[in-house]
Amino acid sequence: MPNEKEFNGILFDQLALLERVLDALDDGGEERARKVIETEKGYILRKLYQDPGQPEQ
Repeated sequence: MPNEKEFNGILFDQLALLERVLDALDDGGEERARKVIETEKGYILRKLYQDPGQPEQ
């Protein structure tokens, strides 16, 4: 279970993600937003499945 500081960090990351998607919608519409979502999904999956013993890249 994350402590309050870790939990706040998670929430800030989620807010930043939502802001990037909304900016993409404003700038380039649905297609641009889809590209941002796919890119972010890749980042999340890499973090999720990275070896905990390896430093983050």
